[in-house]
Amino acid sequence: MTLINDINFSDIYITPDRDAFIPDNRTPNGLMRLAADDFNYFFDKVEKTYDGHNPSYSVLYNKIFYRVERSQTIYGVQYCARKMPPEVPSFSLLNFPIELRKYLLSLSNTAGLILWSGPTGAGKTTAISSLMKEYLISEGGFAYTIEDPSEMPLDGTYNAINGSLALCKQTQPVNGNWGDCLKSALRSKPRFIMVGEIRTPDTASEVLRACTSGHLVLSSIHANNIADAINSVVKYASSSGMTEDLAYDLFSRGMLAVMHQTLVGIRNKMPQVSYLFANPDTTQGDQVRAIVKTGKLNLGTAIDTQRSRLTLGKELFPKLHLQD
Repeated sequence: MTLINDINFSDIYITPDRDAFIPDNRTPNGLMRLAADDFNYFFDKVEKTYDGHNPSYSVLYNKIFYRVERSQTIYGVQYCARKMPPEVPSFSLLNFPIELRKYLLSLSNTAGLILWSGPTGAGKTTAISSLMKEYLISEGGFAYTIEDPSEMPLDGTYNAINGSLALCKQTQPVNGNWGDCLKSALRSKPRFIMVGEIRTPDTASEVLRACTSGHLVLSSIHANNIADAINSVVKYASSSGMTEDLAYDLFSRGMLAVMHQTLVGIRNKMPQVSYLFANPDTTQGDQVRAIVKTGKLNLGTAIDTQRSRLTLGKELFPKLHLQD
């Protein structure tokens, strides 16, 4: 008996006539028909979970989360469901360069924004969820996530390596109002905040305020590169009534890291990442923060320099030693 959860695939496409297709894992974009004995049970769960309003939602099927997108086509309703891992994977297993992984993990006791960008299906949510879990295990404390829909099973308690406990509560924006949900999160006094995706003006402006008020904020955004990711957050924020100058200023003050990720390969997809970090010690001068504040994002030299330093095992931000 072949069960849908036992089949290796990333996405399943279900047509209005209940034909189901998954990637064939032999070609970059090719599909093949799904053959699973429990498909009808899965389809019924997908249909019955829809609340009649939000076309993006999560389905928990036999302990596996699926992120569902419901679309109205000219022939009827079509579904695309992304299969999520049964548990949040360890950050060490995501195939990032070891130097990059170590540096990101070293940011667990800092405050600011870690923004993960890339195209659809590039692993952004997996990356920030896994990093959030590592921070909880490392530091303990309270984490608050806002996702629509929730994708990775983060909710629960964790035993931190420092002997304390960590608690994570996953939430969804009420009536799609991300801004109010973020304001509520701040009133809950979390150590960590994860915003599944920046896609509204209110979300962008509240994320910028949160990352400059002592919280460690992780979020994602669709973007083509690092500069595009920064500009997209600023454009969103400025649509909420905030000026662009203020948005660039807040981003420059709150930024810890901007990542851009794609996946390469067919059967075994590997992350391809570029990154830009700001000095977590905001008392020291930082060229990256200064550039971002101007809004003129000529960042190529800084990106190349940081990659070179990190690859060679050098400190990204050597401490300044003042002479007597």
